[in-house]
Amino acid sequence: MKIVAKKKLWKYLFWLGPFLIAVGLTVGLVSEQWGLIPLAFLITGIVISGLGIIWQSYQSNWWNRRSTQAGTNALVATLAVLAILGLINFLGTRYHLRADLTEAQLFTLAPQSRELVRVLPQPVKVWVFDINQNPQDRELLENYQRQSSKFKYEYIDPQARPGLAEKFGVKDYGEVYLESGDKRQLVQTVNENERLSEIRLTSRLQQLTNSTTAKVYLLQGHGERQLSAGKGAISQAVQGLGDKNFTTSPLNLGETSKVPQDAAVVIVAGPKRGLFEGEVKALQEYLNRGGNLLLMIDPNTDPKLNSLLQEWGVRLDNRLAVDVSGESVVGLGPAAPLVTEYGQHPITKDFGNGNSFYPIARPLEISSVPGVQATPLLRTKPYPSSWAESDLQSEKLEFNADKDLKGPLTLGVALTRKQTPKSTSTPQPAATPSPLPSPTTQSKASASPTPPASPAPSAPSSQTATESRLVVLGNSDFATDGLFQQQLNGDVFLNSVTWLSQEDQQPLSIRPKEPKNRRITLTNTQANLLILSSLLVLPLIGFAIAVIIWWKRR
Repeated sequence: MKIVAKKKLWKYLFWLGPFLIAVGLTVGLVSEQWGLIPLAFLITGIVISGLGIIWQSYQSNWWNRRSTQAGTNALVATLAVLAILGLINFLGTRYHLRADLTEAQLFTLAPQSRELVRVLPQPVKVWVFDINQNPQDRELLENYQRQSSKFKYEYIDPQARPGLAEKFGVKDYGEVYLESGDKRQLVQTVNENERLSEIRLTSRLQQLTNSTTAKVYLLQGHGERQLSAGKGAISQAVQGLGDKNFTTSPLNLGETSKVPQDAAVVIVAGPKRGLFEGEVKALQEYLNRGGNLLLMIDPNTDPKLNSLLQEWGVRLDNRLAVDVSGESVVGLGPAAPLVTEYGQHPITKDFGNGNSFYPIARPLEISSVPGVQATPLLRTKPYPSSWAESDLQSEKLEFNADKDLKGPLTLGVALTRKQTPKSTSTPQPAATPSPLPSPTTQSKASASPTPPASPAPSAPSSQTATESRLVVLGNSDFATDGLFQQQLNGDVFLNSVTWLSQEDQQPLSIRPKEPKNRRITLTNTQANLLILSSLLVLPLIGFAIAVIIWWKRR
Protein backbone atom coordinates (compact mmCIF):
# COMPACT_ATOMS: atom_id res chain seq x y z
CA MET A 1 0.00 0.00 0.00
CA LYS A 2 2.82 2.37 0.81
CA ILE A 3 4.46 1.73 -2.56
CA VAL A 4 1.21 2.42 -4.41
CA ALA A 5 0.66 5.63 -2.42
CA LYS A 6 4.23 6.70 -3.13
CA LYS A 7 3.74 6.16 -6.86
CA LYS A 8 0.56 8.25 -6.83
CA LEU A 9 2.40 11.00 -4.92
CA TRP A 10 5.16 11.14 -7.54
CA LYS A 11 2.54 11.07 -10.31
CA TYR A 12 0.76 14.11 -8.91
CA LEU A 13 4.07 15.83 -8.15
CA PHE A 14 5.12 15.65 -11.77
CA TRP A 15 1.99 17.62 -12.75
CA LEU A 16 3.74 20.53 -11.12
CA GLY A 17 5.99 20.77 -14.18
CA PRO A 18 3.34 21.94 -16.70
CA PHE A 19 1.96 24.28 -14.02
CA LEU A 20 5.35 25.96 -13.53
CA ILE A 21 5.81 26.25 -17.30
CA ALA A 22 2.43 27.97 -17.59
CA VAL A 23 3.36 30.34 -14.74
CA GLY A 24 6.67 31.26 -16.40
CA LEU A 25 5.02 31.95 -19.76
CA THR A 26 2.30 34.05 -18.12
CA VAL A 27 4.78 36.15 -16.14
CA GLY A 28 6.95 36.75 -19.19
CA LEU A 29 4.08 37.63 -21.55
CA VAL A 30 2.35 39.95 -19.09
CA SER A 31 5.48 41.81 -17.98
CA GLU A 32 7.06 41.67 -21.48
CA GLN A 33 10.37 41.07 -19.68
CA TRP A 34 12.00 37.66 -19.71
CA GLY A 35 14.13 38.13 -16.64
CA LEU A 36 15.26 35.80 -13.87
CA ILE A 37 11.83 34.98 -12.39
CA PRO A 38 10.01 33.78 -15.56
CA LEU A 39 13.11 31.90 -16.71
CA ALA A 40 13.40 30.18 -13.31
CA PHE A 41 9.77 29.01 -13.52
CA LEU A 42 10.23 27.81 -17.10
CA ILE A 43 13.46 25.91 -16.46
CA THR A 44 12.12 24.29 -13.28
CA GLY A 45 8.88 23.26 -15.01
CA ILE A 46 10.73 21.81 -18.00
CA VAL A 47 13.07 19.80 -15.74
CA ILE A 48 10.19 18.41 -13.65
CA SER A 49 8.18 17.53 -16.76
CA GLY A 50 11.16 15.76 -18.29
CA LEU A 51 11.81 13.74 -15.14
CA GLY A 52 8.12 12.83 -14.99
CA ILE A 53 8.13 11.55 -18.55
CA ILE A 54 11.25 9.46 -17.90
CA TRP A 55 9.90 8.03 -14.64
CA GLN A 56 6.51 7.22 -16.18
CA SER A 57 8.10 5.46 -19.14
CA TYR A 58 10.33 3.42 -16.80
CA GLN A 59 7.42 2.30 -14.63
CA SER A 60 5.10 1.29 -17.48
CA ASN A 61 7.63 0.10 -20.05
CA TRP A 62 6.25 2.92 -22.19
CA TRP A 63 9.15 3.19 -24.66
CA ASN A 64 8.77 -0.38 -25.82
CA ARG A 65 5.17 0.02 -26.87
CA ARG A 66 4.42 0.14 -30.58
CA SER A 67 2.09 3.11 -30.18
CA THR A 68 4.78 5.03 -28.32
CA GLN A 69 7.31 4.45 -31.07
CA ALA A 70 4.82 5.55 -33.76
CA GLY A 71 3.87 8.62 -31.74
CA THR A 72 7.53 9.46 -31.14
CA ASN A 73 8.28 9.22 -34.85
CA ALA A 74 5.34 11.51 -35.62
CA LEU A 75 6.47 13.98 -32.93
CA VAL A 76 10.06 14.02 -34.22
CA ALA A 77 8.84 14.53 -37.80
CA THR A 78 6.58 17.39 -36.67
CA LEU A 79 9.40 19.04 -34.73
CA ALA A 80 11.70 18.65 -37.74
CA VAL A 81 9.15 20.31 -40.03
CA LEU A 82 8.68 23.14 -37.54
CA ALA A 83 12.46 23.58 -37.25
CA ILE A 84 12.83 23.71 -41.03
CA LEU A 85 10.00 26.26 -41.32
CA GLY A 86 11.55 28.33 -38.55
CA LEU A 87 14.94 28.25 -40.28
CA ILE A 88 13.37 29.29 -43.59
CA ASN A 89 11.54 32.11 -41.82
CA PHE A 90 14.77 33.24 -40.16
CA LEU A 91 16.67 33.23 -43.44
CA GLY A 92 13.79 35.03 -45.16
CA THR A 93 13.89 37.74 -42.50
CA ARG A 94 17.67 38.08 -42.62
CA TYR A 95 18.13 37.81 -46.40
CA HIS A 96 15.47 39.37 -48.63
CA LEU A 97 14.74 37.66 -51.91
CA ARG A 98 12.09 39.42 -53.99
CA ALA A 99 11.07 38.94 -57.61
CA ASP A 100 9.38 41.73 -59.56
CA LEU A 101 7.46 40.03 -62.37
CA THR A 102 5.98 43.22 -63.84
CA GLU A 103 7.21 44.05 -67.34
CA ALA A 104 8.28 47.61 -66.45
CA GLN A 105 9.70 46.61 -63.02
CA LEU A 106 7.18 48.84 -61.27
CA PHE A 107 8.09 47.60 -57.78
CA THR A 108 11.88 47.71 -58.17
CA LEU A 109 14.09 50.75 -57.57
CA ALA A 110 16.03 52.08 -60.52
CA PRO A 111 19.76 51.26 -60.53
CA GLN A 112 20.53 54.95 -59.98
CA SER A 113 18.40 55.06 -56.81
CA ARG A 114 19.95 51.88 -55.42
CA GLU A 115 23.47 53.16 -56.07
CA LEU A 116 22.76 56.50 -54.39
CA VAL A 117 21.22 54.96 -51.25
CA ARG A 118 23.95 52.33 -50.85
CA VAL A 119 26.69 54.99 -50.67
CA LEU A 120 24.90 57.41 -48.35
CA PRO A 121 27.58 59.32 -46.41
CA GLN A 122 25.32 59.90 -43.39
CA PRO A 123 21.95 58.74 -42.02
CA VAL A 124 18.85 60.02 -43.80
CA LYS A 125 15.22 59.88 -42.65
CA VAL A 126 11.97 60.44 -44.51
CA TRP A 127 9.09 61.95 -42.50
CA VAL A 128 5.60 61.42 -43.94
CA PHE A 129 3.09 63.68 -42.16
CA ASP A 130 -0.13 61.83 -42.85
CA ILE A 131 -2.70 59.73 -40.99
CA ASN A 132 -3.21 57.12 -43.69
CA GLN A 133 -0.30 54.92 -44.76
CA ASN A 134 -0.72 54.22 -48.45
CA PRO A 135 0.54 50.69 -49.28
CA GLN A 136 2.16 51.87 -52.53
CA ASP A 137 4.11 54.64 -50.80
CA ARG A 138 5.10 52.36 -47.94
CA GLU A 139 6.35 49.71 -50.37
CA LEU A 140 8.51 52.33 -52.12
CA LEU A 141 10.02 53.46 -48.82
CA GLU A 142 10.62 49.83 -47.83
CA ASN A 143 12.53 49.34 -51.09
CA TYR A 144 14.78 52.28 -50.20
CA GLN A 145 15.31 51.03 -46.66
CA ARG A 146 16.39 47.59 -47.90
CA GLN A 147 19.34 49.16 -49.69
CA SER A 148 21.02 50.72 -46.65
CA SER A 149 20.68 50.80 -42.88
CA LYS A 150 21.27 54.57 -43.06
CA PHE A 151 17.88 55.13 -44.67
CA LYS A 152 14.87 55.29 -42.34
CA TYR A 153 11.30 56.50 -42.63
CA GLU A 154 8.40 57.21 -40.27
CA TYR A 155 4.74 58.18 -40.57
CA ILE A 156 3.64 61.00 -38.29
CA ASP A 157 0.18 62.30 -37.38
CA PRO A 158 0.57 66.11 -37.36
CA GLN A 159 -2.20 66.52 -34.77
CA ALA A 160 -0.74 63.89 -32.45
CA ARG A 161 2.75 65.50 -32.59
CA PRO A 162 2.19 69.21 -33.29
CA GLY A 163 5.66 70.17 -32.06
CA LEU A 164 7.39 68.02 -34.68
CA ALA A 165 5.01 69.26 -37.39
CA GLU A 166 5.81 72.87 -36.44
CA LYS A 167 9.53 72.09 -36.51
CA PHE A 168 9.26 71.02 -40.16
CA GLY A 169 6.77 73.75 -41.04
CA VAL A 170 4.01 71.32 -42.06
CA LYS A 171 0.98 73.10 -43.50
CA ASP A 172 -1.17 70.22 -44.75
CA TYR A 173 -1.61 66.48 -44.54
CA GLY A 174 0.49 64.42 -46.95
CA GLU A 175 3.67 66.50 -46.87
CA VAL A 176 6.84 64.41 -47.17
CA TYR A 177 10.12 65.76 -45.80
CA LEU A 178 13.67 64.50 -46.05
CA GLU A 179 16.07 65.06 -43.15
CA SER A 180 19.82 64.54 -42.92
CA GLY A 181 21.68 66.04 -39.99
CA ASP A 182 20.49 69.62 -39.64
CA LYS A 183 19.24 69.79 -43.25
CA ARG A 184 15.56 69.40 -44.12
CA GLN A 185 13.87 69.54 -47.49
CA LEU A 186 10.30 69.13 -48.74
CA VAL A 187 10.01 66.26 -51.22
CA GLN A 188 6.38 66.55 -52.29
CA THR A 189 2.80 66.43 -51.04
CA VAL A 190 1.06 63.10 -51.55
CA ASN A 191 -2.70 62.61 -51.83
CA GLU A 192 -5.19 60.23 -53.41
CA ASN A 193 -4.32 61.41 -56.92
CA GLU A 194 -0.55 61.76 -56.50
CA ARG A 195 1.58 59.09 -54.91
CA LEU A 196 5.17 59.29 -53.67
CA SER A 197 7.52 59.57 -56.65
CA GLU A 198 10.84 57.73 -56.85
CA ILE A 199 12.16 60.40 -59.20
CA ARG A 200 11.46 63.24 -56.76
CA LEU A 201 12.65 61.33 -53.70
CA THR A 202 15.95 60.35 -55.31
CA SER A 203 16.46 63.87 -56.69
CA ARG A 204 15.88 65.48 -53.28
CA LEU A 205 18.08 62.83 -51.65
CA GLN A 206 20.86 63.68 -54.07
CA GLN A 207 20.48 67.41 -53.42
CA LEU A 208 20.51 66.90 -49.66
CA THR A 209 23.58 64.67 -49.54
CA ASN A 210 25.60 66.43 -52.23
CA SER A 211 26.91 69.83 -51.16
CA THR A 212 28.40 70.75 -54.55
CA THR A 213 26.33 72.24 -57.35
CA ALA A 214 27.32 72.38 -61.00
CA LYS A 215 26.60 75.47 -63.11
CA VAL A 216 24.94 74.95 -66.48
CA TYR A 217 24.71 77.80 -69.00
CA LEU A 218 22.19 77.80 -71.84
CA LEU A 219 23.20 79.87 -74.85
CA GLN A 220 20.70 82.56 -75.94
CA GLY A 221 20.51 85.18 -78.66
CA HIS A 222 20.22 83.03 -81.80
CA GLY A 223 16.63 81.83 -81.61
CA GLU A 224 17.39 79.01 -79.16
CA ARG A 225 14.66 77.31 -77.17
CA GLN A 226 13.32 79.65 -74.51
CA LEU A 227 13.83 78.65 -70.91
CA SER A 228 10.46 79.74 -69.49
CA ALA A 229 7.14 78.06 -70.24
CA GLY A 230 5.78 78.64 -73.73
CA LYS A 231 5.42 77.08 -77.14
CA GLY A 232 8.51 75.06 -78.00
CA ALA A 233 10.17 75.91 -74.66
CA ILE A 234 12.42 73.62 -72.61
CA SER A 235 11.17 74.70 -69.16
CA GLN A 236 10.58 71.09 -68.09
CA ALA A 237 14.15 70.21 -69.04
CA VAL A 238 15.43 73.20 -67.04
CA GLN A 239 13.31 72.09 -64.07
CA GLY A 240 14.73 68.59 -64.43
CA LEU A 241 18.25 70.01 -64.20
CA GLY A 242 17.27 71.86 -61.03
CA ASP A 243 15.93 68.64 -59.53
CA LYS A 244 19.33 67.05 -60.18
CA ASN A 245 21.13 69.82 -58.25
CA PHE A 246 22.25 71.81 -61.31
CA THR A 247 22.11 75.60 -61.34
CA THR A 248 21.01 77.00 -64.71
CA SER A 249 21.58 80.46 -66.18
CA PRO A 250 21.21 81.99 -69.66
CA LEU A 251 24.39 82.93 -71.52
CA ASN A 252 24.76 85.58 -74.23
CA LEU A 253 28.26 85.44 -75.69
CA GLY A 254 27.55 88.64 -77.59
CA GLU A 255 27.66 90.45 -74.27
CA THR A 256 30.34 88.54 -72.37
CA SER A 257 32.50 87.33 -75.31
CA LYS A 258 33.78 84.52 -73.07
CA VAL A 259 32.34 81.47 -71.35
CA PRO A 260 32.39 81.97 -67.55
CA GLN A 261 35.00 80.06 -65.59
CA ASP A 262 32.39 78.36 -63.40
CA ALA A 263 30.61 76.76 -66.36
CA ALA A 264 30.40 73.00 -65.91
CA VAL A 265 28.32 72.56 -69.08
CA VAL A 266 27.20 74.87 -71.89
CA ILE A 267 24.03 73.93 -73.78
CA VAL A 268 23.17 75.17 -77.27
CA ALA A 269 19.54 74.14 -77.77
CA GLY A 270 18.18 74.52 -81.28
CA PRO A 271 19.64 77.82 -82.60
CA LYS A 272 17.78 79.14 -85.63
CA ARG A 273 20.40 81.74 -86.60
CA GLY A 274 24.14 81.42 -86.99
CA LEU A 275 26.60 82.31 -84.25
CA PHE A 276 29.11 85.10 -84.75
CA GLU A 277 32.69 84.09 -85.39
CA GLY A 278 33.75 85.46 -82.00
CA GLU A 279 31.10 83.36 -80.27
CA VAL A 280 32.28 80.20 -82.03
CA LYS A 281 35.86 80.96 -80.97
CA ALA A 282 34.68 81.46 -77.39
CA LEU A 283 33.12 78.00 -77.42
CA GLN A 284 36.30 76.55 -78.95
CA GLU A 285 38.44 78.16 -76.26
CA TYR A 286 36.05 76.83 -73.62
CA LEU A 287 36.46 73.29 -74.97
CA ASN A 288 40.24 73.71 -75.23
CA ARG A 289 40.48 74.47 -71.53
CA GLY A 290 38.53 71.35 -70.56
CA GLY A 291 34.95 72.53 -71.03
CA ASN A 292 31.88 70.47 -71.85
CA LEU A 293 29.37 71.32 -74.56
CA LEU A 294 25.94 69.98 -75.55
CA LEU A 295 24.81 70.86 -79.08
CA MET A 296 21.23 70.15 -80.17
CA ILE A 297 21.02 71.24 -83.81
CA ASP A 298 17.79 70.96 -85.82
CA PRO A 299 17.68 70.31 -89.58
CA ASN A 300 17.34 73.16 -92.07
CA THR A 301 19.43 75.44 -89.81
CA ASP A 302 23.04 76.60 -90.03
CA PRO A 303 24.46 77.60 -86.64
CA LYS A 304 27.90 78.31 -88.22
CA LEU A 305 29.56 75.69 -86.00
CA ASN A 306 31.26 73.75 -88.79
CA SER A 307 34.76 74.88 -87.79
CA LEU A 308 34.20 73.72 -84.21
CA LEU A 309 32.64 70.40 -85.20
CA GLN A 310 35.36 69.72 -87.77
CA GLU A 311 37.95 69.64 -84.99
CA TRP A 312 35.96 66.79 -83.40
CA GLY A 313 35.24 64.88 -86.60
CA VAL A 314 31.50 65.65 -86.75
CA ARG A 315 29.58 66.91 -89.76
CA LEU A 316 25.93 67.98 -89.78
CA ASP A 317 24.04 66.30 -92.60
CA ASN A 318 21.55 68.66 -94.25
CA ARG A 319 19.14 65.84 -95.05
CA LEU A 320 16.09 64.84 -92.99
CA ALA A 321 16.04 61.61 -90.99
CA VAL A 322 13.02 59.51 -92.01
CA ASP A 323 11.71 56.47 -90.13
CA VAL A 324 8.57 54.75 -91.36
CA SER A 325 8.58 52.09 -88.62
CA GLY A 326 7.32 54.44 -85.93
CA GLU A 327 4.20 55.30 -87.90
CA SER A 328 2.93 51.73 -87.89
CA VAL A 329 4.04 50.86 -84.35
CA VAL A 330 3.22 53.85 -82.12
CA GLY A 331 1.53 56.30 -84.47
CA LEU A 332 4.53 58.59 -85.07
CA GLY A 333 4.97 60.25 -88.42
CA PRO A 334 7.82 59.29 -90.76
CA ALA A 335 9.66 62.52 -89.86
CA ALA A 336 9.84 61.50 -86.16
CA PRO A 337 12.44 58.69 -86.00
CA LEU A 338 11.81 56.11 -83.30
CA VAL A 339 15.09 55.00 -81.70
CA THR A 340 15.43 51.71 -79.86
CA GLU A 341 19.15 51.07 -80.48
CA TYR A 342 21.66 52.86 -78.26
CA GLY A 343 25.42 52.91 -78.02
CA GLN A 344 27.50 51.39 -75.24
CA HIS A 345 27.98 54.56 -73.21
CA PRO A 346 27.26 55.78 -69.64
CA ILE A 347 24.54 58.06 -71.03
CA THR A 348 22.55 55.16 -72.47
CA LYS A 349 23.78 52.16 -70.45
CA ASP A 350 20.42 51.50 -68.74
CA PHE A 351 18.16 52.21 -71.72
CA GLY A 352 17.97 48.64 -73.00
CA ASN A 353 15.50 48.57 -75.89
CA GLY A 354 13.45 51.50 -74.61
CA ASN A 355 11.88 54.03 -76.94
CA SER A 356 12.85 57.63 -77.63
CA PHE A 357 11.75 59.71 -80.59
CA TYR A 358 13.06 62.84 -82.31
CA PRO A 359 10.59 64.84 -84.43
CA ILE A 360 12.34 66.55 -87.36
CA ALA A 361 15.91 65.34 -86.87
CA ARG A 362 19.07 65.49 -88.95
CA PRO A 363 21.67 62.70 -89.18
CA LEU A 364 25.31 63.14 -88.24
CA GLU A 365 28.44 61.96 -90.01
CA ILE A 366 31.34 60.87 -87.81
CA SER A 367 34.93 60.69 -88.99
CA SER A 368 38.05 59.65 -87.11
CA VAL A 369 40.18 62.42 -85.60
CA PRO A 370 43.42 61.78 -83.67
CA GLY A 371 42.92 62.24 -79.95
CA VAL A 372 39.11 62.21 -80.14
CA GLN A 373 37.07 59.22 -79.03
CA ALA A 374 33.56 59.10 -80.46
CA THR A 375 30.66 56.86 -79.39
CA PRO A 376 27.38 56.91 -81.34
CA LEU A 377 24.47 57.28 -78.92
CA LEU A 378 21.32 57.11 -81.05
CA ARG A 379 20.89 54.88 -84.08
CA THR A 380 17.83 54.49 -86.30
CA LYS A 381 16.70 51.22 -87.83
CA PRO A 382 18.33 49.91 -91.02
CA TYR A 383 16.95 50.58 -94.47
CA PRO A 384 14.16 50.27 -95.63
CA SER A 385 12.77 51.39 -92.25
CA SER A 386 14.86 54.57 -92.18
CA TRP A 387 16.88 56.76 -94.52
CA ALA A 388 18.11 60.36 -94.90
CA GLU A 389 15.76 62.29 -97.19
CA SER A 390 17.31 65.02 -99.37
CA ASP A 391 14.08 66.45 -100.85
CA LEU A 392 12.69 68.42 -97.92
CA GLN A 393 9.96 70.06 -100.03
CA SER A 394 8.31 66.85 -101.18
CA GLU A 395 4.96 66.02 -99.58
CA LYS A 396 5.52 62.29 -100.03
CA LEU A 397 8.75 60.92 -98.61
CA GLU A 398 10.27 58.25 -100.85
CA PHE A 399 13.79 56.90 -101.00
CA ASN A 400 15.92 58.19 -103.87
CA ALA A 401 18.99 56.05 -104.41
CA ASP A 402 20.89 58.93 -106.10
CA LYS A 403 20.45 61.56 -103.36
CA ASP A 404 19.27 59.84 -100.20
CA LEU A 405 21.31 57.89 -97.63
CA LYS A 406 20.27 54.45 -96.43
CA GLY A 407 19.86 53.79 -92.73
CA PRO A 408 20.85 53.12 -90.03
CA LEU A 409 21.51 56.78 -89.25
CA THR A 410 23.36 58.30 -86.31
CA LEU A 411 21.28 60.99 -84.58
CA GLY A 412 23.53 61.54 -81.57
CA VAL A 413 27.16 61.11 -80.63
CA ALA A 414 29.28 61.55 -77.47
CA LEU A 415 32.91 62.59 -77.85
CA THR A 416 35.86 63.01 -75.51
CA ARG A 417 39.24 64.64 -76.05
CA LYS A 418 42.21 64.82 -73.72
CA GLN A 419 43.55 68.32 -73.19
CA THR A 420 47.18 68.72 -72.07
CA PRO A 421 47.93 72.32 -71.16
CA LYS A 422 51.10 73.69 -72.68
CA SER A 423 53.97 74.44 -70.32
CA THR A 424 54.18 78.10 -69.45
CA SER A 425 57.34 79.95 -68.44
CA THR A 426 57.67 83.01 -66.28
CA PRO A 427 57.69 86.05 -68.56
CA GLN A 428 60.88 88.09 -68.44
CA PRO A 429 60.71 91.84 -68.02
CA ALA A 430 61.67 93.73 -71.10
CA ALA A 431 65.19 95.16 -71.04
CA THR A 432 65.30 98.93 -70.57
CA PRO A 433 67.54 100.74 -73.07
CA SER A 434 70.71 102.09 -71.45
CA PRO A 435 72.07 105.55 -72.26
CA LEU A 436 74.86 105.90 -74.82
CA PRO A 437 78.18 105.08 -73.14
CA SER A 438 80.86 107.68 -72.84
CA PRO A 439 84.27 107.00 -74.45
CA THR A 440 85.75 106.19 -71.05
CA THR A 441 82.99 103.80 -70.19
CA GLN A 442 83.19 102.30 -73.65
CA SER A 443 86.88 101.59 -73.29
CA LYS A 444 86.29 99.94 -69.90
CA ALA A 445 83.59 97.80 -71.35
CA SER A 446 85.86 96.65 -74.14
CA ALA A 447 88.54 95.80 -71.63
CA SER A 448 86.29 93.67 -69.45
CA PRO A 449 83.49 92.13 -71.47
CA THR A 450 80.23 91.43 -69.64
CA PRO A 451 79.42 87.71 -69.34
CA PRO A 452 76.24 86.59 -71.11
CA ALA A 453 73.10 86.66 -68.96
CA SER A 454 71.96 83.25 -67.76
CA PRO A 455 68.45 82.29 -68.79
CA ALA A 456 65.80 82.95 -66.16
CA PRO A 457 64.40 79.84 -64.50
CA SER A 458 61.06 78.88 -65.95
CA ALA A 459 58.06 78.00 -63.84
CA PRO A 460 57.30 74.31 -63.56
CA SER A 461 54.92 73.25 -66.32
CA SER A 462 51.57 71.73 -65.52
CA GLN A 463 51.23 68.41 -67.31
CA THR A 464 47.91 67.42 -65.78
CA ALA A 465 45.70 66.26 -68.60
CA THR A 466 42.08 67.43 -68.56
CA GLU A 467 39.25 66.01 -70.63
CA SER A 468 36.85 67.91 -72.82
CA ARG A 469 33.49 66.38 -73.59
CA LEU A 470 31.07 67.08 -76.41
CA VAL A 471 27.61 65.67 -77.13
CA VAL A 472 25.98 66.46 -80.48
CA LEU A 473 22.32 65.64 -81.14
CA GLY A 474 20.61 66.24 -84.46
CA ASN A 475 17.38 67.42 -82.84
CA SER A 476 16.12 69.70 -80.05
CA ASP A 477 12.37 69.06 -80.25
CA PHE A 478 12.66 65.92 -78.14
CA ALA A 479 13.52 68.03 -75.07
CA THR A 480 10.67 70.54 -75.43
CA ASP A 481 7.75 70.73 -73.02
CA GLY A 482 5.33 67.86 -73.52
CA LEU A 483 7.83 65.66 -75.33
CA PHE A 484 10.44 65.83 -72.57
CA GLN A 485 8.45 63.49 -70.30
CA GLN A 486 7.62 61.00 -73.05
CA GLN A 487 9.41 57.64 -73.04
CA LEU A 488 13.20 58.11 -72.69
CA ASN A 489 13.40 61.62 -74.16
CA GLY A 490 14.04 63.33 -70.83
CA ASP A 491 16.62 60.72 -69.87
CA VAL A 492 18.62 61.37 -73.03
CA PHE A 493 18.83 65.07 -72.16
CA LEU A 494 19.47 64.75 -68.40
CA ASN A 495 21.94 61.89 -68.77
CA SER A 496 23.87 63.86 -71.40
CA VAL A 497 24.19 66.90 -69.13
CA THR A 498 25.12 64.75 -66.12
CA TRP A 499 27.83 62.95 -68.07
CA LEU A 500 29.13 66.22 -69.51
CA SER A 501 29.35 67.78 -66.05
CA GLN A 502 31.92 65.08 -65.14
CA GLU A 503 30.29 64.78 -61.71
CA ASP A 504 30.97 61.06 -61.27
CA GLN A 505 29.21 60.89 -57.90
CA GLN A 506 25.90 61.92 -59.42
CA PRO A 507 23.59 59.15 -60.63
CA LEU A 508 22.21 59.48 -64.11
CA SER A 509 18.58 60.14 -64.81
CA ILE A 510 15.83 57.86 -63.52
CA ARG A 511 13.25 56.74 -66.01
CA PRO A 512 9.63 57.02 -64.90
CA LYS A 513 8.00 53.61 -64.70
CA GLU A 514 4.59 53.33 -66.25
CA PRO A 515 2.52 50.15 -66.51
CA LYS A 516 1.87 48.94 -70.02
CA ASN A 517 -1.69 49.35 -71.22
CA ARG A 518 -2.97 45.79 -71.55
CA ARG A 519 -6.65 46.63 -71.88
CA ILE A 520 -8.56 45.15 -74.81
CA THR A 521 -10.90 47.49 -76.65
CA LEU A 522 -13.90 45.61 -78.07
CA THR A 523 -16.72 46.68 -80.31
CA ASN A 524 -20.34 45.94 -79.34
CA THR A 525 -20.42 42.96 -81.69
CA GLN A 526 -17.20 41.54 -80.26
CA ALA A 527 -18.42 42.07 -76.69
CA ASN A 528 -21.73 40.30 -77.39
CA LEU A 529 -19.89 37.44 -79.09
CA LEU A 530 -17.61 37.07 -76.08
CA ILE A 531 -20.58 36.99 -73.69
CA LEU A 532 -22.43 34.36 -75.76
CA SER A 533 -19.35 32.19 -76.12
CA SER A 534 -18.49 32.25 -72.41
CA LEU A 535 -22.03 31.96 -71.01
CA LEU A 536 -23.68 29.73 -73.63
CA VAL A 537 -21.32 28.07 -76.11
CA LEU A 538 -18.65 26.85 -73.68
CA PRO A 539 -21.15 25.40 -71.16
CA LEU A 540 -23.00 23.63 -74.01
CA ILE A 541 -19.75 22.14 -75.28
CA GLY A 542 -18.93 20.87 -71.80
CA PHE A 543 -22.40 19.42 -71.35
CA ALA A 544 -22.24 17.70 -74.78
CA ILE A 545 -18.85 16.13 -73.92
CA ALA A 546 -20.28 14.86 -70.63
CA VAL A 547 -23.28 13.31 -72.42
CA ILE A 548 -21.01 11.61 -74.97
CA ILE A 549 -18.81 10.13 -72.25
CA TRP A 550 -21.86 8.92 -70.33
CA TRP A 551 -23.34 7.34 -73.45
CA LYS A 552 -20.12 5.43 -74.22
CA ARG A 553 -19.82 4.10 -70.68
CA ARG A 554 -23.49 3.14 -70.52
